[in-house]
Amino acid sequence: MFTGRIHEIGVIESVGANDVVIRAPKCAGRLAPGGSLSVAGIRLTAEHVEGELIRMSVSTETRRRTTFDEMPEPGRRVNLETPLTVGDPLDGHLVQGHVDGVGKVVRADEDPGLGRRLWIRPPDRFMAKVMAKGSIAVDGVSLTVAEVVKDRFSVALIPSTLAGTTLAELSVGDRVNLESDMVGRLAAAPATASAHVAKAVAALGWAGHLSGRVGVEKAVRQIAAGGAVMVWDPAREAEGDVIFAGAGLRPAAFTFLLTEVYGYPCVPCAPEVLERLEIPALDGPGDRHGTAFHAPVDLAASTGTGVSAAERAATVRQLARPDATPADFVTPGHVIPIASRPGLLRERAGHTESTVALCLAAGLPPVGVCCEVMRPDGVMAGAADLEASALRWGLPLVDIDDLRTWL
Repeated sequence: MFTGRIHEIGVIESVGANDVVIRAPKCAGRLAPGGSLSVAGIRLTAEHVEGELIRMSVSTETRRRTTFDEMPEPGRRVNLETPLTVGDPLDGHLVQGHVDGVGKVVRADEDPGLGRRLWIRPPDRFMAKVMAKGSIAVDGVSLTVAEVVKDRFSVALIPSTLAGTTLAELSVGDRVNLESDMVGRLAAAPATASAHVAKAVAALGWAGHLSGRVGVEKAVRQIAAGGAVMVWDPAREAEGDVIFAGAGLRPAAFTFLLTEVYGYPCVPCAPEVLERLEIPALDGPGDRHGTAFHAPVDLAASTGTGVSAAERAATVRQLARPDATPADFVTPGHVIPIASRPGLLRERAGHTESTVALCLAAGLPPVGVCCEVMRPDGVMAGAADLEASALRWGLPLVDIDDLRTWL
């Protein structure tokens, strides 16, 4: 989590196919490998820090959604901000580093004695998120929207902003990264979620999105302790899933998935588990993301219908037992196993593979539960919704790309 208050203007030292090296004396002293840094409003992960130099990875998805689709040339200056930590003052406004859209500067007016006014045309889909006197981040800088007119908005740049950021260097035709106000997005959530939103906003000072190796390690510890984590996949599905390990899964966990998370609980398993238990794959190619669904099962020893949270949790626990046998299950049932790819995240960056990889990293059998996060109004949760839910539920929220890098 960031505030849009720039700590330093860094300089691009070199550019590779999937990374960028930045010279930033102040930020380098506050950053460790695996940590996150806002670079021109884009949250990137530090792969290596040495002296004044920070090497940041830049994913294909990041390039597709930001001004880094054209990688910056060496010598370019960029706005930098390190994340909030416990006890930091909350200045500016809350910024995630998740770019909502790329805008273009269409007019720049000098205002002697007051500063400068920029007019920016954002993508059409972004205009609904822009409100006069609301907050917005432009290339990572927290600003107030001055005016909104048809297809564009303006921001006023005071002398201190011009002196401390790269916004003074913008001219007509330049492209900028835009991020809408997170609190404004939360306030626009359905009325049924208003109480949850209030709790989430109250918690924003001490918790937030975890990134890099630190976030992955926290997620693994949470899984090992029997807790849940949230994994955000911005590239393939643009969805987030809540994940539990299957070993030791309690009925309360399944109840939580059904009554709070609202998605479609499935049970990712290593392929050798499903082969050993003789649970066949379902016919067909699967969904458009290649999910390998297998025959739904119930626990053979169950005395009920198999649909209750307690019975489904018991079925999952048995799937995770190394000594389970095919005779322990009947089909069709109410628990949906899905097979991970043998190479896990190296082969497919999906929630199925994330679930199995997290279980293995935690020293547990390769069986877990994942469930998409859906809003109470039936719309799939976006980045801001996931952040609010993670805070409300006390869960670490990590990116699937970080899992692929560090697991």
